[in-house]
Amino acid sequence: VQLQASGGGLVQAGGSLRLSCAASRNIFTINTMGWYRQAPGEQREMVAVITDTGTTNYANSVKGRFTISRDNAKNTVYLQMSSLKPEDTAVYSCTAQDVFGTEFWGQGTLVTVSS
Repeated sequence: VQLQASGGGLVQAGGSLRLSCAASRNIFTINTMGWYRQAPGEQREMVAVITDTGTTNYANSVKGRFTISRDNAKNTVYLQMSSLKPEDTAVYSCTAQDVFGTEFWGQGTLVTVSS
């Protein structure tokens, strides 16, 4: 599975962005998809994940501000980000894990939040 992330950019603090991650094939055999981010000089951290049944999990730092969703018909997972803060600045990458436990990673998309 190849994952193509898009939607990053420059936004002012308090603004919103929506990231998209399109898979190269149907995601019905993929049980978990998610978004991770890595800020300069920091370790990569989980932002949000969603299972095939729609169960979601968020990092505490984004709860109430970010929403992850998936559209199986479009083979796409989304990350709606609102009330963005400068500390949300990072490279955001999408990931998927299939029913065999294999992990796939897409290239990152840069999100920059100015103060």
